[in-house]
Amino acid sequence: MKKTFGIIGAGNIGQTVARHLLKVGHRVILANNSGGDSLAEITRSLGAGAVAGTARQAAQADIVLLSLPWSQVPTLKDITDWTGKTVIDATNHFITYAPDFKVEDLGGKASSEVVASLLPGAKIVKAFNTIFYKTLAEDPHVAGGNRALFVSGNDQTSKSEVISVIASLGFAPIDLGTLSQGSKLQQAKGALATLNLIKY
Repeated sequence: MKKTFGIIGAGNIGQTVARHLLKVGHRVILANNSGGDSLAEITRSLGAGAVAGTARQAAQADIVLLSLPWSQVPTLKDITDWTGKTVIDATNHFITYAPDFKVEDLGGKASSEVVASLLPGAKIVKAFNTIFYKTLAEDPHVAGGNRALFVSGNDQTSKSEVISVIASLGFAPIDLGTLSQGSKLQQAKGALATLNLIKY
């Protein structure tokens, strides 16, 4: 069944995932902190099935994907009742970018556990954050195999739903377990960050 995805954060990752979702017939609501007018050109380039909206509107979608800067994640806490909502966390906890790429000290917590604490009741699934966006944008079918995407989450139903979506896009989902285990490997500076693997 085709779904509507609310993508909060219209940068490189958000647009790249949107293109993959649109190719297989899903609808996308794209939002950023600058308002819908700033997204007009982007939604036109994405084509049919993509519309601009507010973060509040995107949060009403069947599945929400977060691809916004880490510093902006706390602003999402009160835009909706997150209870029971499947939220794909594609954020990375950078507090500076090139050349040093510093990450926030989270006191041993996984960054997705912090996201979960900021969105009470949401079912957080970590995915789409480990691969450079230009690589992610390429055809996931590679030399007879499929590009791997790592997935972790505490709620098995939501995680299975995201795994199904990822597989439908042509990627090979790899389940890493819970957020406290798997997402630490996926997050910025984690062992799997930037790793580009093909599953045959």
